[in-house]
Amino acid sequence: MEKSNPQIAVLLAAYNGMEWIEEQISSIFAQKNVGVTIFVSVDRSTDGTELWIERLAKTTKNVVLLPYGERFGGAGANFYRLIRDVDFTGFDYIAFSDQDDIWLDEKLDRACSLISSNVCDVYSSDVIAFWSDGKQQLIKKSYPQKKYDYFFEAAGPGCTYVFNIRSALAFQTFVKKTNNLSECVSLHDWLAYAFCRQNGFAWFIDNQPLMLYRQHENNQVGINDGIQAYKKRFNLVRQRWYRNQVNSIVELISPTFSLRFKSYFFRISNSLFVRRRLRDRVMLIAMFIFGIY
Repeated sequence: MEKSNPQIAVLLAAYNGMEWIEEQISSIFAQKNVGVTIFVSVDRSTDGTELWIERLAKTTKNVVLLPYGERFGGAGANFYRLIRDVDFTGFDYIAFSDQDDIWLDEKLDRACSLISSNVCDVYSSDVIAFWSDGKQQLIKKSYPQKKYDYFFEAAGPGCTYVFNIRSALAFQTFVKKTNNLSECVSLHDWLAYAFCRQNGFAWFIDNQPLMLYRQHENNQVGINDGIQAYKKRFNLVRQRWYRNQVNSIVELISPTFSLRFKSYFFRISNSLFVRRRLRDRVMLIAMFIFGIY
């Protein structure tokens, strides 16, 4: 008998996305060797995004628009809503999607092949950032994973994440039982990476980029590269936002570990295991030592 294609629920968070969302959805439906159903949650918009998705859902059986009208105020809260409310029954894999990228047609097939081969439970990858002027840049996230890197950074852009059903259901259960999650941790992709790693799910970060990661002035996160991006990140560290996010993640997913983790001695003695990239580790160690963190 011919093996049926794996079924993937793609969770797409949208907000004022009419300029890009049609191209993104087209690239999702162009994926090879998989079956996809796209679940869309639209943050209350002003450009007609929800009406466009509503019309698409009426004519396309594999597009589902979640009830519209809520103001989430950020991609993280919107994704938490998708994770909480979408029924994963009948799906083999769960994937996250932004509204403005372009997926190469082998993206999901490669992720599913690696997961089904027991390489990992969850997949993510490097990406190719691109701009409207045609510029492209490889964004590398596939540095070797460290013992505690997941407490201090995400695995990369959440739009590259693909979960097997076991890890997806575990994370969904966690999201459902945790109140005010978006107020505690604003970045859903960071929290998902931390939860899965802490709970023993194997995570693979692929060095093969199979998506174009659009950069524009409305990016909530973007590639975090360049002088202005570094200034912004430094200010977040200096304002204790970064430290508060790290502490919140530890308290949520490993409360018994939290007190020891927050100690200065623990940070210094484990400073070689806090980020994947050497440059990032050096910068974070300096912040530990000089009290900037």
